[in-house]
Amino acid sequence: MIIFMGVAGSGKSVQGRLLADKLNLPWLSTGEFLRMLVSGETRQAMMNGQLLEDHEIIELVRKIFAMINTRKQFILDGFPRTISQADWLLNEAKHKQLQITAVVNIEVSREVVAERLLGRGRPDDHEQAIKERFVEYDKAILPILDDFRKNGVQIFDVDGDRSVNEVHQDIL
Repeated sequence: MIIFMGVAGSGKSVQGRLLADKLNLPWLSTGEFLRMLVSGETRQAMMNGQLLEDHEIIELVRKIFAMINTRKQFILDGFPRTISQADWLLNEAKHKQLQITAVVNIEVSREVVAERLLGRGRPDDHEQAIKERFVEYDKAILPILDDFRKNGVQIFDVDGDRSVNEVHQDIL
């Protein structure tokens, strides 16, 4: 599996889909699945920028993985988002249930992220949520990347402030 990481608005989904299309691989986005499957109070909390509990996300990811052959390559977007989720994923890889080929970490400036998110018009994209996403990225995603590096996962940092095509060419 190739994991795409970065703050919301970094281009993970766009780049993940482009790579999946180029390599003819499944593209699995936890965000897309959440928007399709979550309802009620949980959905309202999510739309207000709150993250779901680790056990809820891991259960969703298990369901997603059950739909494909995880022995073959695929693109994963939006997971893991906490150290606990990363540890679950690393444990799955350790026990040969999954193989983490690489992590593509798309690095983007705060200005570019704000411009992109406010421009796409989703209800969970507002100034406060954007600020919270950067706090989340700094507190959660950066330690996950460090954890992956310590566990020998290959990480490619990509400058996401550039055009979609330039970023895609770097990823290729």
